[in-house]
Amino acid sequence: MVRYPHMKLYEEKQFNLPTIEGLSADQIDVHLKLYAGYVKHTNLIKEQIASLKDSDTPQYVIDELRRRFAFEFDGMRMHEYYFEQLEGGAKEAGDNFKDAVSDKYGSFEDFIAHIKEVGGSRGIGWIVVSHDDKENQIHTTFAADHELGHLAGTKVLCAIDMWEHAFMVDYKPASKGDYLNVILENMNWEVVGNRFS
Repeated sequence: MVRYPHMKLYEEKQFNLPTIEGLSADQIDVHLKLYAGYVKHTNLIKEQIASLKDSDTPQYVIDELRRRFAFEFDGMRMHEYYFEQLEGGAKEAGDNFKDAVSDKYGSFEDFIAHIKEVGGSRGIGWIVVSHDDKENQIHTTFAADHELGHLAGTKVLCAIDMWEHAFMVDYKPASKGDYLNVILENMNWEVVGNRFS
């Protein structure tokens, strides 16, 4: 397969996850394998586009691969944010981050309540807490799919997977709020705060 001379492929990251009370080892294993698939397909699409560039392939085929690349890449990256936040076990956020979210939501507890409210949105997607450094504002949104609904130019601080694959081994769709509680109780807010800093 033809490649650009300096094409760099992505590597599947390994996460040092603790035992998470409320999520089974099977659930975590299924989810990690799904993440590995996003890494694999991100690389495959990069290679396919490179190999088709100098061929007689119709341009629309390459265009569709480019559109699909955003889905695979964002699926890979959002899962990396998600799993990194669970490494090291539950830890409190630093004062800098707590102050920033309290400034917007009233208190850290109100911020968590807002995350739960956003998590109740119908459909699949992600809860995304992001920082708009141009206006120094924090936003908590629900992003459909992996590549749709992100706020342009903002930095992802926290990503919580609300697709069924994240919880269906352990929870029914009607119980996704229970799954979200588990994630929030096991969140390493230090990691999130470091992204903010």
